[in-house]
Amino acid sequence: MSSHIPDAAGQSPGRSSSFGLLVAAIGVVYGDIGTSPLYTLKEVFAGHYGVRVDHDGVLGILSLILWSLLWVVSLKYVLFMLRADNGGEGGVMALTALARRATAAHPRLSGVLVLLGLFGTALFYGDSMITPAISVLSAVEGLDVALPGMSHWVVPVTVILLIGLFLIQKHGTARIGILFGPVMVLWFLVLGVLGIHGIVQRPEVLQALNPWWALNFFIAHPGVGVTILGAVVLALTGAEALYADMGHFGRRPIARAWFALVLPGLVLNYFGQGALLLENPEAARNPFYLLAPSWALLPMIGLATLATIIASQAVISGAFSLSQQAMQLGYIPRMQVQHTSSAAQGQIYVGVVNWALMVAVVLLVIGFGSSGALAAAYGVAVTTTMLIDTLLVSAVMLLLWRTPRWLAIPVLLGFLLVDSLFFSANVPKVLQGGAFPVVAGIALFLLMTTWKRGKQMLFARLDETALPLPAFLGSIRIQPPHRVNGTAIFLSARPDAVPHALLHNLLHNQVLHEQVVLLTVVSEDEPRLAPERRFEVSAYGDGFFRVILHFGFMEEPDVPAALRLCHLDELDFSPMRTTYFLSRETVIPTKRFGMAPWRERLFAFLQKNANSSMSYFQLPVNRVIELGTQVEI
Repeated sequence: MSSHIPDAAGQSPGRSSSFGLLVAAIGVVYGDIGTSPLYTLKEVFAGHYGVRVDHDGVLGILSLILWSLLWVVSLKYVLFMLRADNGGEGGVMALTALARRATAAHPRLSGVLVLLGLFGTALFYGDSMITPAISVLSAVEGLDVALPGMSHWVVPVTVILLIGLFLIQKHGTARIGILFGPVMVLWFLVLGVLGIHGIVQRPEVLQALNPWWALNFFIAHPGVGVTILGAVVLALTGAEALYADMGHFGRRPIARAWFALVLPGLVLNYFGQGALLLENPEAARNPFYLLAPSWALLPMIGLATLATIIASQAVISGAFSLSQQAMQLGYIPRMQVQHTSSAAQGQIYVGVVNWALMVAVVLLVIGFGSSGALAAAYGVAVTTTMLIDTLLVSAVMLLLWRTPRWLAIPVLLGFLLVDSLFFSANVPKVLQGGAFPVVAGIALFLLMTTWKRGKQMLFARLDETALPLPAFLGSIRIQPPHRVNGTAIFLSARPDAVPHALLHNLLHNQVLHEQVVLLTVVSEDEPRLAPERRFEVSAYGDGFFRVILHFGFMEEPDVPAALRLCHLDELDFSPMRTTYFLSRETVIPTKRFGMAPWRERLFAFLQKNANSSMSYFQLPVNRVIELGTQVEI
């Protein structure tokens, strides 16, 4: 895979921009995992896990965190998962497309993996709700350390900051995004400096580099060993972002940023906090802020708040991008997508997703009230997604890459074992607040599968009454209708049938345009397509043409722009001579065999409120005619 991605001008960046990509990757990719030192050790030693703040307990936990970072993040995600790219794109949806391609010869297995990928996608939205809440809340909780007695201001200040963050989304993040990289670079440098300051006080904390201390912790705490992984996993939150954001920066900048700055900064800070706990066990109430000198507390709160807002911005932007991909692949209804930058195609804003996330995040902050309470809900979605990633990449590695089994199976079993341990440790959290991301994930999973299944049923019902194209053309030649000037484009999901809009127009208006284009837009499971693969054109005679436009799931389906690339001499797509005809189906739920009645009603509601094809395909408003029809499912 090429480690470079096209820049705004479509050119591959060279060496001069590699440093800029590295800094940008630090700002966008590592915000989530970079702010985990704010709450990880605080949660581990909160008391409800039964881990004592003593020599063996501190060294055991530090060793577990270190080797979890090395195994899960460094080995699995940075060195391994980043190679599982789909045309340079990463993330659970891109991985699902790869797995579906790998299992094309095994339909049942392919169906199961697609469902797993959809559930992982749904869980990402749950993570997008919890990350801003716990991150900003944990940063603002420093007020109670710096200014005792201010604890009652923590939740209101957090809510105000988060509402402000969501309010500015529609204006785009290009301007403030310039600050993301430098601020996060400063953040990781400060993490490292604070960590070194703590380690110098108690250098024996470096013994935790030995994995024996992690193993010894399990031996010494047989009843706590696996359970404590439910708190240790907080140090890994954001690992999925490394893979999901690969398309923005490329593999090498992300990997270099991790090993050069992020991993050292995190490890040093965790070890510094551990040294503080060895020196003063009472510091377990907030070891991150108490590690800093008293004079630096307020500046640290400000820097931490900036860092957590950046972490929140990254996951919100990720939710927008994931929604766009899901729309392109047909898993969620079409929504209005607003581009906030003329230079960067990936900077988008989806209003429905933004406001839904804002309401959920504010309710989470008010409902849970502290980062410690939210930590119980955190981890369930993360570990489930990590496990799903391993299952999907297993199919890719064994069936698509055809990696030798003697090499692939031991590696995959190692990933599966560790992911299963983390997942098992987080299962009890479902009863302690962790039900929220699970319920949110299940609800979104049902929505996506209902929409996909409903669209399949709708197309099947339309096919029952569809007129085959050859029969229609034959009847037109026998009894030619009156033809008028211009080009009529009829959008249809089926390339082999006559669009209902065409039949309705001919029935009611008794005329046809001199040029009739039957247009089908196909979304591929690749992120982007080369221009030569964009369209297929077939001429049927008598002024009839079939055009099929292909778009990748990361591309913007701009139909007029794509049609301008069609250089067939007979076709004239001049704006003032072209009219677009769309079908608007109204779904009527019935007792026919298909889905459960409540799912049919849900699909009918979604279909009614989904954005029309006009805005989704960026058709000119004054050149579109919609013709409605009722369909029973």
